[in-house]
Amino acid sequence: MKNTLITIVGPTAIGKTALSIQLAKHFKSAILSCDSRQFYQEMTIGTAVPEPEELAAATHHFIQNRSIFDDYNVGAFEKDALAKLDELFLKNPIQIMVGGSGLYVDAVLKGLDYFPKVAPSIRQNLNKELEKNGLETLQQKLKEFDLETYNSIAIDNPQRVIRALEICIGTNIPYSEFKNKPKTPRNFKSIKIGLNADREIIYERINKRVDIMVQKGLLEETKKLYKHKHLNALQTVGYRELFSYYDGDFTKDFAISEIKKNTRRFAKRQLTWFKKDLETYWFDYKTNSSEICTKISEKINALKN
Repeated sequence: MKNTLITIVGPTAIGKTALSIQLAKHFKSAILSCDSRQFYQEMTIGTAVPEPEELAAATHHFIQNRSIFDDYNVGAFEKDALAKLDELFLKNPIQIMVGGSGLYVDAVLKGLDYFPKVAPSIRQNLNKELEKNGLETLQQKLKEFDLETYNSIAIDNPQRVIRALEICIGTNIPYSEFKNKPKTPRNFKSIKIGLNADREIIYERINKRVDIMVQKGLLEETKKLYKHKHLNALQTVGYRELFSYYDGDFTKDFAISEIKKNTRRFAKRQLTWFKKDLETYWFDYKTNSSEICTKISEKINALKN
């Protein structure tokens, strides 16, 4: 049988984890997480890491396997994930990947674009500028350097903006010029499953999830991480807003409302990214997992021929 990687995508809080466990049980496979925030062991509540009973229900990889102090990026993840898949495919030709980080999904399924190395001091200076002048200054710089990238990336994500800017500055060539080059072929076939719901339902689920995070101790978790707020791993929704609360810039209620608002925006961007792939099979979030398994099995059988 040909190696097949089943990938579950969709907006945050839609139910990807629960479905991945059902599929892993059905196909007797492991689960690779490609959620770029769940790699970090110090970030549990704010990244919605699967519950202990969920982790025990199937073998998971790339969940809290790194520290926020590690220098880890999408390129390193691509290499690690492909190496792990090679190992897993020896045991079972069907494996599961799940996550809402579109860039990380594409890194595994398609490969990354090549970017030349640039001086580390460029990123350091950009981080200092971010801290001093805020994200809007960097956004404007990127708009001037590379309008195409400015219009195509998650422009309110500081890491994405800084990454694009450091290439522009370090090479004097637009970041977009390095995109969409030929990639190394994969040794597996890909089946993508998407979960979705009406926008009102997605937003309601996000709001409820944030409330649950707060009840579980998100503020306390963030307070422990506050002294490390400059680290790249912590430049993310759910933590940035509470850092502003601890800075005295936000009230607690306003910080929580901002988390909900920014998470809803993030979910919208996730859907925009994933909807670009016309080969994804989309299901309503309430669809029974047995129906999805049947669809996947049909597709696997078709790939054999």
